[in-house]
Amino acid sequence: MVKFPLALAVATAKIVTGTVRLLGLGAASVLPGAIARRFHPRLLAVLSKQIKKGVILVVGTNGKTTTSLLLKEILQNDGYRVIHNSTGANLINGLVTCLIDNSNLWGKIEADYAILEVDENVLPLVLRECNPSHILALNLFRDQLDRYGEVDTISYRWKEAIAPLSQATTIVINGDDPTLCYLGQNIDKKVLFFGLNERDLYLEEIPHAVDSIYCPNCGHFLDYEGVYLSHLGDYDCPKCEFTKSKLNVNSQEWGQILIGVYNKYNTLAAGLLAQSVGVEKEVINQTIINFKAAFGRAEELTINNKHIRILLSKNPVGMNETIRAVNDLKKINPHCTTMMILNDRTPDGTDVSWIWDVDTEKLVESGGNIVVSGDRVYDMSLRLKYSLDNIDSDLNLIVKENLPEAIEEALKITPENQTLYIIPTYSAMLEVRKILVGRSIL
Repeated sequence: MVKFPLALAVATAKIVTGTVRLLGLGAASVLPGAIARRFHPRLLAVLSKQIKKGVILVVGTNGKTTTSLLLKEILQNDGYRVIHNSTGANLINGLVTCLIDNSNLWGKIEADYAILEVDENVLPLVLRECNPSHILALNLFRDQLDRYGEVDTISYRWKEAIAPLSQATTIVINGDDPTLCYLGQNIDKKVLFFGLNERDLYLEEIPHAVDSIYCPNCGHFLDYEGVYLSHLGDYDCPKCEFTKSKLNVNSQEWGQILIGVYNKYNTLAAGLLAQSVGVEKEVINQTIINFKAAFGRAEELTINNKHIRILLSKNPVGMNETIRAVNDLKKINPHCTTMMILNDRTPDGTDVSWIWDVDTEKLVESGGNIVVSGDRVYDMSLRLKYSLDNIDSDLNLIVKENLPEAIEEALKITPENQTLYIIPTYSAMLEVRKILVGRSIL
């Protein structure tokens, strides 16, 4: 028998969703869940228990959306019914809204798996109500300075929240991240580690945007054989016994989705988790081959015979990896144009001082056209100007406050059949795509 409070909460949320969307007031990805929880505070627990094979929580600073989308497609291609909070609403109200959207009027859900992207800071709150079958931990980087503390603090909270979970929960962890690796070594659940073992992908030096090069066990400097991305790499501690765990996947045997080392990590994460639930590697590989990007995550558009790639970059590590990928592509095609858009709205984080930890010198050194815009256009321009010190570059820096005009100029100076690489923060990415395709994304 359906309980009345559940039916009332779900029906109310569905009415709110329909009204908001009908009136064009937004995506209705958060508000319905917030209202429904007023009627039924334990709604997340009640709804998540209905998922037949399990709830998969995807956490980490970077890569949640791309990894979740790939994992969803892998599972669907293997015949499973999958729910995913594809709007990116990753706080509790957003998770509840997603589950309600996929239920009937009585709150009944028919799904094998629910893949839920979860904000790293609210994972402990989610775990109070949800006992997942899997937690996929991608990475921990310093993100929005005005919102979050240090990565070791977040890791400690995760450990405390994971401890009471069922022994049936499997934790899939990025073993190249020292903080997460240490976490995995100190929890009493089944843990699987993914990571790279490809020395040709080592960076020449440790970048400025490094958050965790100290031993999480004793605090001593870690000894790195090489770094793949920020503080992710091959390491051990020369003072204590802490060292990188043996990986459960050989990265050399896997292809990857999209561009960049960061997407190699996303591929391995989704692939290893899929294997852990019994999906054959043939299905995984076929999905990887046919994978298309989520909006803003290396998404490709074509306008007037000009190619556009939108590469979301919302923190130092993300932007460094985007610059690395763009520079690699510029070696093949030097006639491309780069556009950088920096906003400081709530979804981006209001503190933009992180741009000084980005290795923009590498982008400036490669020269060419760079168009800058956004709410903090002059902060970004100043960072690029400082990057010119002691660098011989043919950089053509174009600064425009008005975003539509900036996009128009960037397209104008991009030759036909060439590529415009747009590097925006989150709110800027939404604006850019609305301008380019004439509609909102969410």
